[in-house]
Amino acid sequence: MIYIILLSISIVLQCIAAFFAFSLIKRTKFNASWILISIAFLLMALRNMFDLTYTIAVEIIDQQSTTSIILSIGISLLLCIGVFFIRKIFDLQRRIDNIRKENESEVFAAIIRTEENERQRFAKELHDGLGPVLSSIKMILSALNQSVENTENKEIIQKTNFVIDEAIITLKEISNKLSPHILTNFGLEKALRNFVDTLRYGKSLDIDLQSNIANKRFDHSVETVLYRVLCELISNTIRHAQAQRIDINIHYENNQLTINYADDGIGFQVDTFHYTSMGISNMQSRIKSIHGTIDFETHHKHKGFRTHIAIENI
Repeated sequence: MIYIILLSISIVLQCIAAFFAFSLIKRTKFNASWILISIAFLLMALRNMFDLTYTIAVEIIDQQSTTSIILSIGISLLLCIGVFFIRKIFDLQRRIDNIRKENESEVFAAIIRTEENERQRFAKELHDGLGPVLSSIKMILSALNQSVENTENKEIIQKTNFVIDEAIITLKEISNKLSPHILTNFGLEKALRNFVDTLRYGKSLDIDLQSNIANKRFDHSVETVLYRVLCELISNTIRHAQAQRIDINIHYENNQLTINYADDGIGFQVDTFHYTSMGISNMQSRIKSIHGTIDFETHHKHKGFRTHIAIENI
């Protein structure tokens, strides 16, 4: 009777060890070695079950069998404790990975903030520094134009005025691209619509932007990252996709912001196209910095390109 109780204890311990082992398979990313170890634990428990069944059937118990089962209990107990502590190691590793990911996100977010601050500073220097200089030159030339009688000189001054006007327009465009004031003052949707409107003229590309965020404002870093990523996606479509239509859908509900982007261009395949050549790696890092996810559907060759962005708890 004691032998049967001891054998039952051994079986229970081995089943517990097997349970812990199988519960860790997913954390090991289905590592083949750990799967084999888990199966071995289970087989050990099954073997003892057969021994228990045989003992109950034949009712033959000797001193050697008792010693063997005591050793089996000791081994089973050590295995059970070992697997339990291995589980704690996996828990610790997961916490370390989470901390590392959070630190990476914080570092990249800090880089983005620094980058945006530099963009704003540079845009301000261009607008407030070079802008007035060009305007002053234009005023001087305008005054000079009235006093010049030579037709050839007047033509030169008029052409110079035209070039200065072009330089002022270009300066405003560069300043706005570096730090779009509409994004800062009015939010993501209006900034995107302004960007889209500037692309519609002179391009045979239909861009449909649907959104339910209206005047909803988010954290500045979130708006900045999403604006940069969507502008990059649109630019990539224009440069590479040979598309005629882009559909952008922005939806906010239950503290979750989702963005679906699609074009009807030629698409590309992951195995034949290098991610970094389209800035995709940079987009992934930017979205990750605001604790979001971005997925690309790139396997539809000649069937367009699709992107899904999701940010929760926003």
